[in-house]
Amino acid sequence: MRKFLSDIGSSTISFLYFLGGLANLSARTVYWTFLPPFKWQRFLEEAKKAGVESLPIVTLVSLFIGIILALQSAYQLQRLGSEMYIASLVALSLVRELGPVITALVVAGRVGAAIAAEIGSMQVTEQIDALETLATNPIKYLVVPRFLALSLMLPLLTLYANIIGIVGGYLICVMKLGVSASMYFTLTFDSLVFKDLFSGLFKTVIFGMIIAFVCCFEGFNVEGGAEGVGKATTHAVVASFILIIMADCFITALFYFIFP
Repeated sequence: MRKFLSDIGSSTISFLYFLGGLANLSARTVYWTFLPPFKWQRFLEEAKKAGVESLPIVTLVSLFIGIILALQSAYQLQRLGSEMYIASLVALSLVRELGPVITALVVAGRVGAAIAAEIGSMQVTEQIDALETLATNPIKYLVVPRFLALSLMLPLLTLYANIIGIVGGYLICVMKLGVSASMYFTLTFDSLVFKDLFSGLFKTVIFGMIIAFVCCFEGFNVEGGAEGVGKATTHAVVASFILIIMADCFITALFYFIFP
């Protein structure tokens, strides 16, 4: 019993330490974001890594998500003779939920892991201490460019993923189910309203911040050499996934139930 209570207490303290450290890093990052000098070159480098280099995997995942949605919908709607409504279902599912969440999870797994591993390696090799010795603030130099890049590129990637997913649904509806192309796109755009698009893009800004803060925080707190870097990378990705899902649940409730 004592060991059980001790484990609970230890886990609670670790969780509170994580939340406190994350809040502290977030506040310091926002503070340093608005202070000169502005490292535009580093921002562009991180934007390229987070955005442009993520396009192939986002394209592949989004296309197959759209195809799967259309196929699964067709299985039921064909019985009712309502194949035309697959377009609306695919568009709403992607723009509201699947586009933002799947894109964020892909970026967290690909870019977030790289951020945690890179900063963690710098931590164990004392490169971060060297930055401080050279009068360079590690938050300004390492975190701010990644924070800005992910906050900006994730909405753009989500817009792209939505389009590719809708194209995937188009391939099934038009080429397999016999729905006309004009009907497909008419039903797609008629079903969407500004609130759907805005809520999805708003989520991705929050998701980008979560990925940046969590992965940088885990990188800064690496201990134990190469093994510690591996553990921190795993923790960063898992924590990012959990917080993204939790944030998605909260924001969806906010937009569609609390302030409908």
